[in-house]
Amino acid sequence: MYKSLLRPLLFKLDPEKVHYLTTDALRTAFGLPFTKSISRSMFRVEDKRLERELFGLKFPNPVGLAAGFDKDAKLVDELGELGFGFIEIGTLTPKPQEGNPKPRLFRLPEDQAIINRMGFNNEGVEAAVERLRKRKSNIIVGGNIGKNKITPNEEALNDYLYCFKALYDVVDYFVVNVSSPNTPDLRALQEKEPLQQLLMALQELNNSMPKAKPLLLKIAPDLNEAQLNDIIEIAVAAKLSGIIATNTTISREDLHTPGSRVTEIGAGGLSGKPLTKHATEIIRYLRQHLPAEIKIIGVGGIMTAEDAVEKLEAGADLVQLYTGFIYEGPALVANINKRLLK
Repeated sequence: MYKSLLRPLLFKLDPEKVHYLTTDALRTAFGLPFTKSISRSMFRVEDKRLERELFGLKFPNPVGLAAGFDKDAKLVDELGELGFGFIEIGTLTPKPQEGNPKPRLFRLPEDQAIINRMGFNNEGVEAAVERLRKRKSNIIVGGNIGKNKITPNEEALNDYLYCFKALYDVVDYFVVNVSSPNTPDLRALQEKEPLQQLLMALQELNNSMPKAKPLLLKIAPDLNEAQLNDIIEIAVAAKLSGIIATNTTISREDLHTPGSRVTEIGAGGLSGKPLTKHATEIIRYLRQHLPAEIKIIGVGGIMTAEDAVEKLEAGADLVQLYTGFIYEGPALVANINKRLLK
């Protein structure tokens, strides 16, 4: 029903307006009687064989929602009813920020892709904390943290530490985002020396807490082999729990969308089907070179159940959806879990 009826209508509207329209509709729908039971029967696949235990957490299934969809933790309970095994909120920053000027979200239907240059638009970490304190479900929640646009890189650590402290009591794991292409100079923090300093300091804070939380790093798909080797070295030295591979790409290679349209859209991170193969290759490389205790969450171009299987077979322990969720709807979550049971 989503692909045949709803999607054609929604895709006629501005992508960002559609996002808020659908999130409002979800919130309203789950306030009605029987919605939960209908949703569970349609989208939730419950089976012991789908369970995964990582970082001391038990995931009911390996399919999660990537950061970016529910930045401000407004829909954690509702999204949990759509069959996801875990939800990642954010990217959150210490202070609220509007993000980049609109329009900043664009569909490429010919490529089953999205280009975004949102720029960490969010209401600030404290607002998300208040919502998470009131949530009713026990779904696993990850906190994706970043820095404010106005914070210079030399002071970025303070933003990450602030977000970590604020979220510590209300999330199950943390993700350090230094790989978004939409905040000026953010990706410079992926370079070896600043990244090592950032992760070591966060891990020191983490280890000073009553119980250390899993700490993961989200990386860009645009890293070369030498940079990936640096990431691997740092992940081991910082004793990270895992790596999320990958974020959106700045590449525009091999697109079916007319070049004039791509040029008109301009800068931003590309996600969806064009990223499928490359993200899987990065996962495979990481798995071959990382110690087994450092886990991998695979994300990037998962548009079908087979795409998810390929990432898991390449070495991912869990997977996450974003663009596939937009194009295929919540049935994709159930389809992946049913495919895994086969």
